[in-house]
Amino acid sequence: MKTQRTSPRDTSGRRGRIRLVAAASAVVAAAAMALPTSASAAPSPSPAAQVAMADKAMKTADVAGTAWYTDKATNTLVVTVDSTVSQSEIAKIKKTAGAGAEAIRIERTPGKFNKLISGGDAIYSGGGRCSLGFNVRSSSGVDYFLTAGHCTNGTSSWSNGSSTIGSTAGSSFPNNDYGIVRYTSSISRPGSVGSQDIARAANPSVGQTVYRRGSTTGTHSGRVTGLNATVNYGGGDVVYGMIQTNVCAEPGDSGGPLYYGTTAFGLTSGGSGNCRTGGTTFFQPVVEALNAYGVSVY
Repeated sequence: MKTQRTSPRDTSGRRGRIRLVAAASAVVAAAAMALPTSASAAPSPSPAAQVAMADKAMKTADVAGTAWYTDKATNTLVVTVDSTVSQSEIAKIKKTAGAGAEAIRIERTPGKFNKLISGGDAIYSGGGRCSLGFNVRSSSGVDYFLTAGHCTNGTSSWSNGSSTIGSTAGSSFPNNDYGIVRYTSSISRPGSVGSQDIARAANPSVGQTVYRRGSTTGTHSGRVTGLNATVNYGGGDVVYGMIQTNVCAEPGDSGGPLYYGTTAFGLTSGGSGNCRTGGTTFFQPVVEALNAYGVSVY
C-alpha cells in the first residue's frame, strides 16, 4: 500500500496570530499604563482648618442660643447650645460647616441664654436693675465703675435705689459687653467686692477657680470652662471673646464681678440656668474694658 506523504501542518498563521495577540495585549497593557490615573480624592482639611470652617459656619448659621470656643488641646470647636436650640438647627450648623462638622463638639446646657437684667435693687437705670462690677479710677484720679454694656446701652443716669450715683460715660454692646459709669456723688466706693479687696486685673485660664457676685444671687463659685467664646443671644446681639464658666447666675446679676482672691477677671454678661439647678454663664474680660477706657482697679 502506497503511503501518502503529508507535509507538516502549516502553523505559521497561528503562530502569527499568537504573536499578534501577544503584541496587541502588550500594547493594551502599555496603553493602560500610559493612561492618566483618575484624580485622587482631595485630602481632608487639617484639624485647624476644620475648626476654622466650623467657626465660620457658626457665624453664618446665626442660631440664637449658641455659644462656642476653640479647645486647642483637642482641636475641636466646643458648641454649647441652650434648651431653645433644636436638632434641626444643630443639623443646619453641621451642614453649613461641611468638612468642618467633624471638628464640632455639641454640649447642651439647661435653660435659655439671656442677658441677665431685671427689675430689683442694686444699681438702677431706666432699663432695670444690674450689678456693679468693679470700682475703677483714671490716671487723673476720677472715679468710675464698670458694669455690663447691655446695661449701660441707652441709659444715662444711675442710682442705688435711693439717690443718683453716676452717669454713663461709655458703653459697648453688642460685639463687646462693657460699660463705664462716672460717679457724680460722694457715695462710698471702695476698691473691693464685698469684703474682698481687689488689687489687680488679669485674664483667667481654663480650669481656674472663680467667684461671681451679683445683686440677685450673691456670691457663687465655679471654674472657667472656655476662653474666647462667642455668644449669640439672638436678635443680632452677638458678643465675642467671652470667658465661659459653670458658675450660676440669674437676671439682675448682669455686670457683676468675676474674680478670685484679689484679682479681677470679668463682668457678668449672660447665660442660662439658675442657682438652684446650675447653668452656664459668660463674662466680658475686664482687662479689655480697662484698656478701652484707660482706667485701672484700685
